[in-house]
Amino acid sequence: MGAEDEGSQPPAPARAAAQPATAGAAPPITPSQFLSWKQRKDAHEAAQKAEAAQKRAADIASGAVQMNGRELFQHEPWVFDNNIY
Repeated sequence: MGAEDEGSQPPAPARAAAQPATAGAAPPITPSQFLSWKQRKDAHEAAQKAEAAQKRAADIASGAVQMNGRELFQHEPWVFDNNIY
């Protein structure tokens, strides 16, 4: 239990540092593969942002959420008209 087990294998942190988790597990990607992935990722993020903006606009129209200053200025500019004062 003592000296025999300690000498046969290095401690767990030393084994983890010796071989990274991805070393040899997958081949390196090519620039074209990276660009393809990046385009898919950007398209997915743009779709998510557009969906969130559409949901926000629908919530504002229904009165479910409060508008911020920019949205209020875009939808009801008469609120900011100081000519009546």
